[in-house]
Amino acid sequence: MVSIGWVPINGRTIDLSQAAELIIQGAPGFSVGSSATIHYFTDEQLASGVSLDKAMDELLTALAGRVLLAHFSHIEQQFLARACQKVYRASFQPPVVDTFALERRRMERMGTYPRGEDLRLPRVRERYGLPRYPNHSALHDALACAELYLAQTVDANSRGKVLGDLRH
Repeated sequence: MVSIGWVPINGRTIDLSQAAELIIQGAPGFSVGSSATIHYFTDEQLASGVSLDKAMDELLTALAGRVLLAHFSHIEQQFLARACQKVYRASFQPPVVDTFALERRRMERMGTYPRGEDLRLPRVRERYGLPRYPNHSALHDALACAELYLAQTVDANSRGKVLGDLRH
């Protein structure tokens, strides 16, 4: 895990004032190598990043009383579960809303059976008329997912369905 990012949704509003992205400090001697071309972080940025302990403390504080929103949440849940086990020696099992699963169910109800690329975040956002963002940035991914969720709620509401608030 190189970085963690989040963007809270309050009701039907994205709260950018509480959004954050934290670069996680790499282990001594760690080098990003060629992965820098994917996530654009340098060795120097990782060396000056925050500890995993601090990153998890901040994330869990931001997540308190909320639902974890992610696109294909299985990946985030695995990363965060490993981090929680390492930092706290505890499991990580928050309530989750997965925009990937919401979109897959919507497409199946319409008689469209999605294949691979059909459910990738950029492709789903495109179908909802949402703008493109750079890939592989925790903050951009969090914002992209938040916007997609709100678009999905508008779509669901127009069909007489209700997607709930992300606070519990």
